[in-house]
Amino acid sequence: MERIVSISEAAEVLGVSITTLRRWEAAGKLVAEHTAGGHRRYDLAKLRPELFRAADQGKRKTIAYARVSSPDQKDDLERQQQLLQRYCTGKAGRSTRWPTSAPA
Repeated sequence: MERIVSISEAAEVLGVSITTLRRWEAAGKLVAEHTAGGHRRYDLAKLRPELFRAADQGKRKTIAYARVSSPDQKDDLERQQQLLQRYCTGKAGRSTRWPTSAPA
């Protein structure tokens, strides 16, 4: 049984943005059906995440940036880094390296 979904539902299933799905379609990585009104529809049976992510996984990097205005805020900087570290690890599934310099 086919289950045809909208672009937003397909993006949610794959864990990517709508823009990424449009880019993948333009690159020929996937095919969308188009309604008479021009809306994209995707067959869930054909949306297998491993087909789209395997080649990109080794090249992808997660970049996070934290800063403070003065050396007196070093504790704030450490809290920002910890929060971003948890977010990046949970979202991207990989660890993040941090520079060790602080404002002078």
